Amino acid sequence: MEKRIKRSVATLLAHIIKVDKRDIEKEAPLFCSIMGENFGCDRDEALAFLKSAMVDDYDLDEHIDIIDRALKDDNISKMHILKELNHIIYSDKISDEDYRIFEKIKRRLFTDID
Repeated sequence: MEKRIKRSVATLLAHIIKVDKRDIEKEAPLFCSIMGENFGCDRDEALAFLKSAMVDDYDLDEHIDIIDRALKDDNISKMHILKELNHIIYSDKISDEDYRIFEKIKRRLFTDID
C-alpha cells in the first residue's frame, strides 16, 4: 500500500485517539497491530504515523478524500477501514463525538448511504 494512503488511514484511526485525548502508550499496541496486519506497516512506521497525528495539524477531510479516491469502487476495503475505525473506538471510552466522526467518514466513503 502506498505510503500516502497508509498515512491517511493512520490519520483516520489516530484521529479518534487524539480527539478523545486517550493515552497514546495504551493505544499504541492496538494501533500498531491494526496498521501492521491490515495496512502493511511495521511497528516503527505505525508509531511514527501515530505520533505525527498526535502533534501535527491535519485536514481530516483531505485524508478521507485520499482514501476515497484510492479505493474508488472497492467497497470491501472501505468497509474494512470502517471496521478498524470501530475497533479503535471500542478500545476505550466511547463518546458521542467518536460516532459523529465515524458517521461522517462512512457518509464520505459511501455517498449512496444516508
